[in-house]
Amino acid sequence: MPLIGYARVSTDDQTPLPQSEALQAAGCGEIHEEHASGGNRARPVLARVLERVRKGDTLVVVRIDRLARSLSHLLEVIERLEAKGAFFRSLQDPIDTASPQGKFTLQVLGAAAEFERALIRERTKAGLVSARTKGRIGGNPGLRARDPAALRKVRLARQDGYLDRLNATAAEWVPHVRRLRPDMPWEDVLRLINAPLPPDRRWSQSRLLRAVKAYVANGFLPDTVLPRAPRSDTDDRLPALVAAIKGADPDITLQAICDRLEAMRERTPRGRSTWQPSSVKMLLERAQKLGLL
Repeated sequence: MPLIGYARVSTDDQTPLPQSEALQAAGCGEIHEEHASGGNRARPVLARVLERVRKGDTLVVVRIDRLARSLSHLLEVIERLEAKGAFFRSLQDPIDTASPQGKFTLQVLGAAAEFERALIRERTKAGLVSARTKGRIGGNPGLRARDPAALRKVRLARQDGYLDRLNATAAEWVPHVRRLRPDMPWEDVLRLINAPLPPDRRWSQSRLLRAVKAYVANGFLPDTVLPRAPRSDTDDRLPALVAAIKGADPDITLQAICDRLEAMRERTPRGRSTWQPSSVKMLLERAQKLGLL
């Protein structure tokens, strides 16, 4: 079971070396270091680590606060790992999601987080009712006065919230964008992303482009993914699609590629809707000759 270490310090004058040494002693084969505030959820190194994690991997930290400063962020990261079949371990805390005891601890933390959210909602409602009975208007007075500093704070909070939501879905689209753009048109990239997703979670092209631009602006993706795709020979399109599916999952079977192409409603080279493994094998061989694999 591959162990991937993550070490974080808040400022440039601090060193992550003690954490890295502890992670190495724990058996981590690769260790990623980052200088960033724990309150900032949009951390480039952490985002790349979560993107690269594969089924069976375990993300390891020395202490929980090196990964997350809030319970909600911790649970969000662990949910992303579990969605990919990966695990989480903290060396100095009783959390190891690969063990029954660690899972139980996580369930307790989740229940505590939900209870905390419920208390906050109730306190907020009670505060607004109390303010109204005393003739005061609830809410932020700076926003009501259109104060620039207050407006800027709200914009930043909304941006952070948007990035948090994107981080929760990054595994669905970032690897495809990083690997296929700008060589493949957005339309085909979008269809590859949507093929394995249920209808209620599929992306529109405008939503995907907005997400990609946000990740580029925050340094999570290179700006080289944005330019228009070059024109390509129409005979090369199907080999490129099949190569992209194979590249995302090298162990995928020919029949599974057929199923994926049918989910994308992609027609066969002869215009039929039903794909056969022999057709996929032929396209993979052509993709190999074209240097697409």
